Amino acid sequence: MAMDAERRQAELIGQFSAQAAALSSAPQLAALVLEATSHPALFAFSELLTLPALSKVTAALPVLSAPPSPPRKFGLAGTQYASSLDLLRLFAYGTLKDYKSNSSTLPALLPEQARKLKQLSVLTLAESTKVLPYDQLMQELDVSNVRELEDFLINECMYSGIVKGKLDQLRRCFEVQFAAGRDLTPGQLNT
Repeated sequence: MAMDAERRQAELIGQFSAQAAALSSAPQLAALVLEATSHPALFAFSELLTLPALSKVTAALPVLSAPPSPPRKFGLAGTQYASSLDLLRLFAYGTLKDYKSNSSTLPALLPEQARKLKQLSVLTLAESTKVLPYDQLMQELDVSNVRELEDFLINECMYSGIVKGKLDQLRRCFEVQFAAGRDLTPGQLNT
């Protein structure tokens, strides 16, 4: 089953990469970021961050006997849509808590994106410990009661295959048996 999930992630990344390469304007690329971060089955984003189509700035081609033209921008960096690139970076490496700390500089989240960021937050927490207290999860996920938390963990995390575990209502914790990996930050690759 893990191989199927990995294969599906690779297919989705390939599809979004091909789409990004074919797009030529920042608004189109921002819409692609919105689509990728809202996709219910995509949980890996760092490869999209490396796409030149999203972040490169290239010099203008010289035209003989014409004054130099300004650099043409491709991608999102340096445009009014740069916050979409920051949002993609957040989905690759961040959590809902990170979004809330920086929400004034990021685009508003759609409900699908908020759900995805909560799922990614669960994965981040599961990287450091395999027993996640309900109180910590409710605070990190901005969930107000145990029923809502358990429904989220079952319906949005376990059923989607990103985590497996046991809900322990007596001890008020989620015991993680498996969690899909998150994207590695560039600094983590060297350690």
